[in-house]
Amino acid sequence: MDHPTVAVTGGTGRIGPTAVETLQETGYEVVNVSRSGSSEVADRNVRADATDAGDLYGALATARADAVVHLGMLSEPGGDPDHVVFESNAASTYVVLEAAEALGIDTVVLASSLSVIGGGFEPGPARIDTLPVEESHRLTPSNPYGIGKQTLEIVADGFARRADAPETIASLRFPWMPSESEMRAEFVEPDRTVSAIRDRGDFHVARNTLFSYLHRADAAALIRDCAEASFSGHERFWAAAADTTTSTPTAELVEAVYPDADANRSFEDHESLISTTKAERLVGWEPERSWRELDG
Repeated sequence: MDHPTVAVTGGTGRIGPTAVETLQETGYEVVNVSRSGSSEVADRNVRADATDAGDLYGALATARADAVVHLGMLSEPGGDPDHVVFESNAASTYVVLEAAEALGIDTVVLASSLSVIGGGFEPGPARIDTLPVEESHRLTPSNPYGIGKQTLEIVADGFARRADAPETIASLRFPWMPSESEMRAEFVEPDRTVSAIRDRGDFHVARNTLFSYLHRADAAALIRDCAEASFSGHERFWAAAADTTTSTPTAELVEAVYPDADANRSFEDHESLISTTKAERLVGWEPERSWRELDG
């Protein structure tokens, strides 16, 4: 189904402008819905708080949206009270889906996170059972951000059971989404062996995020593909680059860092520890960009 108008909540955030431009390049009119209402790239701006039901309902009605991409959530837990972090992820999703249901909007794309697995911002090691990680892997978050993202997905499950809810709901489990300059500074210039990552003190976060990342342009392409998808119900999708953030070969990485995980198959070169097979199968998306292609 064609969606001539897409409302993007948080179109001024970290991934928002790239998502807006990618949707525009595909031919959609894009309406930014945000507290600031000040996107310089969107076709139109509507000011609204995504956690406020009246605000959001009015904004989507004004936008005359055919699809909603919900990015208007906090990108990390630092700097806000825990209940605010949880509310930003979970309550705003309920409001978005309820408004979409009331307004007859058939497609909603939600920004979930790798944090649902119990990684990301967890103080302890992530519990990794099998590799590569697939959508069926157990979820064990304990921090407000990860719990909020898990709740977001449960809320989407519930709406998918409603008769008049959006027909297609996608939850995208994103890792860190750097720009090209950020990739060059973080990955190309420093020593990216596992031993060097340990020495710099970056190991805990790298381990808990499965040494994953995703170029913003690839993330935006997945958002677009899910906005155009025709599957029914709610589906979760892992999203990650095809390779890891380390120069250590993946087979060695698994042996050294995840010795207790059950490897479902052998790994080649610097292959990602996150499977994106489901996204390829259901919406035709594959990651295309790698930090290894950048010049030092």
